[in-house]
Amino acid sequence: MRFIGHSTVRLELGGAVVLTDPVLTPRVGPLTRVAQPPSEQDWSGVDIVLISHLHADHLHLPSLRLVGSDTRIVVPRGAGPWLRRKGFPLVEEIDVGERITEGNLCITATPAHHSGHRWGPRLTHGPQSPALGHLLESGGIRVYVAGDTGLFPEMASLAPVDVALLPVWGWGWSLGEGHLDPACASEAVGLLRPSVAVPVHWGTLAFTGLARMPGPPGSRMRRLLVDPPQEFAAEVAAAGRDTSVRIAAPGTSVPLDDAVRRPR
Repeated sequence: MRFIGHSTVRLELGGAVVLTDPVLTPRVGPLTRVAQPPSEQDWSGVDIVLISHLHADHLHLPSLRLVGSDTRIVVPRGAGPWLRRKGFPLVEEIDVGERITEGNLCITATPAHHSGHRWGPRLTHGPQSPALGHLLESGGIRVYVAGDTGLFPEMASLAPVDVALLPVWGWGWSLGEGHLDPACASEAVGLLRPSVAVPVHWGTLAFTGLARMPGPPGSRMRRLLVDPPQEFAAEVAAAGRDTSVRIAAPGTSVPLDDAVRRPR
């Protein structure tokens, strides 16, 4: 598995290459990439793209164009017509509990507690569809990709999983409703009972220039680009959870060969 940055992960499972929520460009609106830039090898040969929800830092049109309009893209139900109008013909829709396959890989849409509106939770016009997570299964291996979500008790119904990819922060000074911080992500580990947890959605994007500002504002942003995964690992350890936390900087790979779930 390669953590490309933010919620973008390249996974190879069941003979399929999966890319989640691709963000591959130097900028996303007012946000600048402050992590290692991805290279073409990060998105080459992708069989299927999974989109968790419509926010521009998860469904990013310029990045999807880099991957290629001939790539299979799976979006939450209701988002298909809008994305097809943007020039992506191979779009499929999926809703909570529905399954699709790609080779020997089975993908099930799972709930997520997060705004699904393209422009944010307070707007009613424009494209909207439910936010989702995804459960990937092949050969007895189960990988949960949370997307962007707050904590919800139904996570326990997915347990146990081998690998959980959990957001632990975002791109700003604070988190709004529908997000996991390090403490809440540790609680999610308690519900999901993964063998391995990989923190994502951190250390990649920031408002342009903010991380370079002098004084407390810049200092705080620089800390928030680094500390959340370490805080998450500390929370998991303090809770005595039987889960290995694997921290990988954006642009690096995460070894998962030993992640097959242990008896519980």
